[in-house]
Amino acid sequence: MERVVVARNDGSGSGRAVVRWASQEATLRGLSLRVIRHPLPDVLDEAQLVVAGMRALDAVAFSARPVVLIPAKRAVRHPTHHDGEIVLAVDARDPADGALDLAFDTARLWGVRLRAVHAWRFPSRATELPFGVPEEDRAAWEDHEVQLLADALRPWREKYPAVRVLKDVRLFTPAHALLQLSASAGL
Repeated sequence: MERVVVARNDGSGSGRAVVRWASQEATLRGLSLRVIRHPLPDVLDEAQLVVAGMRALDAVAFSARPVVLIPAKRAVRHPTHHDGEIVLAVDARDPADGALDLAFDTARLWGVRLRAVHAWRFPSRATELPFGVPEEDRAAWEDHEVQLLADALRPWREKYPAVRVLKDVRLFTPAHALLQLSASAGL
């Protein structure tokens, strides 16, 4: 199977920026670039990375490959890869190897820090507490989440020892945590 970067160009200005971004990334990784207008399942299955504009989220949402979405604001600015850090959402209970490998490898290639974000919620039994969550319980639950994240990252930190990693555990939903951090992220 040929290893490719797939860029979805919808013909708009942001579509052209998606192709530019994907082209730079394919060159950096020594991979071929395949540009498509409509997602074809067999093409997405061959991709090492899928790059699309935010409007294409529905078209690539079910890709089994890592997906990079290029926001419209970045498309206007003609993005460079090496600004900011890489922000990665990590489900510490069920980490996605493909996303972890891509994020660590990209941080290595770009020479930037990787922020691994793990969002968590209070256990369901916390709602049963009559006077709210005691600080000791909150701290113990958060320490457990920090340890889960450290355990999930350990194999990748060993594989990519040069990558600087910031473990970031937040008491939010994953979407809320990523929205907060994405404004300053390079990826």
